[in-house]
Amino acid sequence: MPSTADKTHAPAKRRKVRVPRRKKRDPEGRMSLGDHLRELRNRFIVALLAIVAGGVVGWIEYEPLLSFLTEPLRIIGRGQGWGEIGLNYQGLTTPFGLQLTVALWLGVIVASPVWLWQIWAFIVPGLTKKEKRTAVVFILAAVPLFLAGCALANYVLPTAVRVLIDFTPQHSWNLIPADQYLAFVTRFILAFGVAFLVPVLLVGLNYAHVLPAHIMIKGWRIAIILNFVFAAMMTPTPDAWTMIALAMPMCGLYFAACGIAYLIDRRRAKNRPEWADLPDERASEL
Repeated sequence: MPSTADKTHAPAKRRKVRVPRRKKRDPEGRMSLGDHLRELRNRFIVALLAIVAGGVVGWIEYEPLLSFLTEPLRIIGRGQGWGEIGLNYQGLTTPFGLQLTVALWLGVIVASPVWLWQIWAFIVPGLTKKEKRTAVVFILAAVPLFLAGCALANYVLPTAVRVLIDFTPQHSWNLIPADQYLAFVTRFILAFGVAFLVPVLLVGLNYAHVLPAHIMIKGWRIAIILNFVFAAMMTPTPDAWTMIALAMPMCGLYFAACGIAYLIDRRRAKNRPEWADLPDERASEL
């Protein structure tokens, strides 16, 4: 019979530590509300970190970036014989705040593949595995369209700035505040980029069984009006050229989105079983 001392010094049995297993994803993409909120938080953090990383590049390359954004002013100054047109920095902390704003603006553009993918990946869990593979095509289309919109804005920007400066009365000085000018320029470029993403969003909604193609085609008149209203709001210039330069590509992309959505619905209808179209009160052959 073992003694009490032996029992005291006997090695204790090791308890198995259960490692929590990672919850498997539903193959059909079904998630609870809590899972959706956690997914949204994680996607937001990844997108924010990508923007901050791109902002570091913008902070380092701030001088050439500022020269690029103020190029329309120099073009106008040389054309009118005014010489160099400078920006007016008002306040002690204004230069620091503007450098931070411009850096983050570049971060949004540089990190566009990441945050566009995070937005789409948040929608992807509602799709099947086969549809998830096809969803990559939308990201490959969204990034070039966003960058193309930003490039078009850079092309139209000198005209918009010249039209606005021409409203300055003669024999007057227009001391342009740096914060107002850079806010206008950065929002102007981002507005063009976001506008070019709308067709991708429409095709995505169609692919997710939310927006049928026949509704998109039926409402083309309303879509054209909304495109021009959006262009007028996003281009705060009184000239019609700037508004048309944004609205016409948006209308073309809208009709392209209608065509792609029509092809998706047509392929979906071919693969649909015959009993799916039967009314609820009628029994199928199954």
